[in-house]
Parts: sequence; structure tokens; C-alpha cells
Amino acid sequence: MDETTAERAATTLNNPRWQKVLARDTTADGTFYYAVRTTGVYCRPSCGARPARPENVLFYNTAPEAEEAGFRPCKRCKPDQPHLAERHRILVEQACRFIEQSSAAPTLAQIAAHVGMSEHHFHRLFKATTGLTPKAYLTAQHQRALKEYLGQQNKITDAIYAAGYISSSRFYETAEQVLGMTPSNYKKGGQDTEIRFAIAECSLGSILVASSAKGVCAILMDDDPEFLLRDLQDRFPRSTLIGADVTYERLVAQVVGFVEAPQLGLNLPLDVRGTAFQQRVWQALRHIPYGSTASYSEIAEKIGMPKAVRAVAQACGANALAVAIPCHRVVRTDGALSGYRWGVERKRLLLDKESQARSRKDQQANQEESQSENCKE
Repeated sequence: MDETTAERAATTLNNPRWQKVLARDTTADGTFYYAVRTTGVYCRPSCGARPARPENVLFYNTAPEAEEAGFRPCKRCKPDQPHLAERHRILVEQACRFIEQSSAAPTLAQIAAHVGMSEHHFHRLFKATTGLTPKAYLTAQHQRALKEYLGQQNKITDAIYAAGYISSSRFYETAEQVLGMTPSNYKKGGQDTEIRFAIAECSLGSILVASSAKGVCAILMDDDPEFLLRDLQDRFPRSTLIGADVTYERLVAQVVGFVEAPQLGLNLPLDVRGTAFQQRVWQALRHIPYGSTASYSEIAEKIGMPKAVRAVAQACGANALAVAIPCHRVVRTDGALSGYRWGVERKRLLLDKESQARSRKDQQANQEESQSENCKE
């Protein structure tokens, strides 16, 4: 016997997917589709069309299922095409390839025209997707190409122009920040650069601290001290590594002390090497107080790029200065611990230590306040 109108409506209303349709939930897109008997079309859950009457709605797991049942794709939400976010990702990827393969630095207008968008819209989309402006991405490509050309033992001037810099002065303004040393030293594999280091043990396992003349350039953690040394050698393959220095071991002891007692603080000069975007993220991380956490999306908001959550996570993963740049204080939006370069368990232990230290400090402050009130009485 055919269902009555009331029965069909009840079936839809009792289906949890109907609430997602009413909410136009974009997170549900791709997980199911709904079709409307009276119009003969099927849509994504987030479709902006006026909601259909529940008795006219059917649900399908996939777009082909809806089409096999005789429904055609909605012209508004285009459920038979990649999702808008996916289409944007594809366009940004095309723009990145265009930038990388251009023999001369393309203008914003040229890049936008290549992907068929207006300059303003493209600029916003590119920045939201990659965390960088097109200009910053182009600069990063110049930097990557320069390192490659210098590594091939080309002349420094030739490498600068081959990498796409329009003048050598523009390059030298940021050379040491980009390379971590002078261009001539980088070209020689850093062989004239001294890196002092020491390895110590702490409650988190082995910890290696290394410094250049500018400041601490690496704080690495692992269970195996030999692995840490190999990691350091890979980072500075032709630098002179100087270990077991008594004076330097005092600095390492300071880092270990901070790990064990976060309330002590860690005020050390740092040699931070990374892209402009990474450095913005790392600076934001250093403003998270111990005993507190922030989500990746909150960090993205703080640096003015709310949609660059994935790029923020990648910047956290690229951090080579454990605890000094506290990427362990960044968690998922729901508060759960996500990946950590030195292991999620270490992340948990660091956060527990900081939480306990913060609790002790708060308790002490409350006791002092109480004692002060008693004295007044």
C-alpha cells in the first residue's frame, strides 16, 4: 500500500539527515544527497534553495543513486560537480603551477586571468587557501629556487637572477633571514658556520639544543640521542658541529629546567629560520601563556588569516624549536590533542606539566591574597 502524505513527512522528519538539510550544513556535503519529488532535482545538504516540504523529500547516499532514480542535478548547488571548496582548491593549485612554471615573475592580473577570476576575488581566495598572498608565494618560490641554484655551485649573482629576483639588492635585504647565513656560506654548504650543541636527558627523553652565532637554532627531542645527532647533521650538513662544551651545557640545562618547570620561563636569543608566514605563526605561538592552549583556527584568526587553518598546522609541524616556540600548546577545536612533531605523548606530558605549574601558581596567589586579607582584618 502506498505511503500517505503524513507518513512520508514523518519518515523525513525522523531522519537525522533532514536537520542537516534545514541547517544547510556544509560539513554534510558529500555524505548524502536529497531529492525533491515535485521538482525532479537532487541537491547537496547545503543547497541554498528554499526548503522542500518534508513529504516530498528522498535521501540518497551518492549522486549517481539519485540520478539512477530519475532525478537531475540542481543548477544552483551543482551536486554532480566538485564541491565549491574543492573547485577553489583546484584553481589555487593551477595558479601555483602557473607561478612556478613562469619564466618571469607574473603579475597578479596575469595569474588571476590564467584561472579565470577577478584580481580581487583571486587574491582573497589564494590567501585564504594557502595562508600566503600570491606575492608572498612567489617570494617563497624564489627562495626555494635560490637554494637549489646555490646548491648546484652556481655563482651567487647568477643564482639570484636565475631564481627570479629582479635585483640583487632586494635579495640581500633578507638573505640571512631566508638562508640562516650569508649567501657565500650557504653556497659552500655552511662549511664556515659553527653550530654548538649539547645533548641532555629530561623527563621527556633525550633533548638536543643547538645554536648558531645568532642564537638557538634547534631544540630537538627523541628517545634516541644518536637520532638527534643525525638529525642535526642533516640540517647543517657542512657546518662545523662543536659539542661537549661546558659553557654551552649550562644553556642546555636552562632548556631542561624550563621543560621540567615551565613557570621559570625561557628567555634565550633564537635563530628562527622560516618563511614569512611560518614566522608569523610561530610568533603567535609564543604569545600563548604556559598552562593555556589555543586551537589551530584561533591561531589563524590571530594572524588575520581565519581560513588558513591547514597552513597554520603545517607551520606548527615545521617548527624545529621545541618548547621555545610552543607548538605543543596548539590543539584541535574540540580540545583533543592532534599530531606533534616529537610525539603526541610528549605533547600530553608538556601540557600536563604546564597545567600543574599553573595550578600551583594560582593556588599560591590565592593563599597570598587570603593571608593579605587576614592581615587587614
